[in-house]
Amino acid sequence: MKRSQDSYTFTVGKLDAGMAILIGERAHLIEFPSVLLPPGSTTGSIVNIAVHQNLSEERKRDQQFWQLQHDIFETFGCSSPEPPHLEVRNVTQTSVTLEWPPIKLATAKLRSLDIYKNSQRVAAIPSPLTNTSTKLSGLSLDTPYTLQLVLRTSAGTFHSNIVSIRTHTIADTSGISVCFGTVADPILLEDAKSALREMKAKWSDKIQIDTTHFVCTTPAMTPSGAQASGGSVAAGPGVEYQKALQLSIPVVQPQWILACLTEKKMVPIVAYYLGVTPPNAASYYSQRTQSMSQASLPSSGSASSAHKSAPNRSSMPVPSRGTDGTPPQRKSIEPTPEDPEAETEATQQQKRSASITETRHRSNGTMDRNFKFPQSQQQPLQRVASPPSQPSSPPPVPKQQHPHSQKPIPLPSPREGEAGEEMPPVNIITPSSVEVPPPPPVEKETRRQVIVDEEDEDVGETVEIDL
Repeated sequence: MKRSQDSYTFTVGKLDAGMAILIGERAHLIEFPSVLLPPGSTTGSIVNIAVHQNLSEERKRDQQFWQLQHDIFETFGCSSPEPPHLEVRNVTQTSVTLEWPPIKLATAKLRSLDIYKNSQRVAAIPSPLTNTSTKLSGLSLDTPYTLQLVLRTSAGTFHSNIVSIRTHTIADTSGISVCFGTVADPILLEDAKSALREMKAKWSDKIQIDTTHFVCTTPAMTPSGAQASGGSVAAGPGVEYQKALQLSIPVVQPQWILACLTEKKMVPIVAYYLGVTPPNAASYYSQRTQSMSQASLPSSGSASSAHKSAPNRSSMPVPSRGTDGTPPQRKSIEPTPEDPEAETEATQQQKRSASITETRHRSNGTMDRNFKFPQSQQQPLQRVASPPSQPSSPPPVPKQQHPHSQKPIPLPSPREGEAGEEMPPVNIITPSSVEVPPPPPVEKETRRQVIVDEEDEDVGETVEIDL
């Protein structure tokens, strides 16, 4: 049997279950798998083994290996974690709200994400893979701070940009961020939003991380909150209201926003909690009433001008003469109530003096010494004063002052046709000359005396005192 150059002859020396020992021509011993021996080979059998190189398979395996190395490099060697970019969302007097885009780790694993204030670690950000904002509270008023994020991964440590902020003063109200709940008065709601615009503040219908106050007039459930919570009772608390209580966000009334705008500073919220009457509620509603009345002035003004342009006075009637040829009777013309300027100054002065005199008597609580009681019809006649020499002539009648009217009683005047007739004598009884004693002095009450100005000032309310 001719042997090829690339084959070798071996003798099976020992055959085991899994391994066979082959002995070569030069006493070389090699271990050879028994499963590769020809069937029926036993100890002492001679076998030829040929070995050939497979170049095509080597090239194929080489290509697969380098492709794997390229994929590993593209996946893990080209990109690396990026440092976060820190931004300021809102600043108040005692807090600051920060935000950043989602962190990019590439193929690295996250270890921690920490927030630093003035180069000192404050706390770790919870759920850093999903959380993209944080709020730092407890800051000092009008104080500068530097803030930074530090990202630690399996690929290394990465630092964010440094942000410099300064907390607001008490007069800066631009940091207010409110969430509106149920406000029963729509006009009050619009006024509150207008005040926020003027203060350059923010508002929304949902509670956010930078919400500073929850504004409502009642904790009743809003329509959107009722649908979200599945509630059917309209008076139940809303979802946003409950969230505000859980996050310890103060709940105030809309008048607090108006007070901040009026005072030009942050007003304490103690007087504006729910259930408390705001101190500026009365002034707000009075101003709103005045503004509404002023808005309706043009229509009323046109009506009044039209009324003034119309003739106020009717034409004077023609005086009528009597049938017997008597001259017409002239009636005194009084000013119409539509023309108040027609009153003469004498009439006004007379009314003013009469009211002042009456007010003086009432306010002082005294009685006029010239006052005399009117003569009663049942009073017996006491004296008749008449001169003895002329019994037929009537005695002079003294002037009597009536407590309620100062006008003299007119006597009947003789007519023209009866001028020739003589009138019968009339016996006039004069009142008694006995003076009425003044009333006992009345103790004056300890009150402020009303000073009446006879010319300019009006008389206020007076009090009558029974004597």
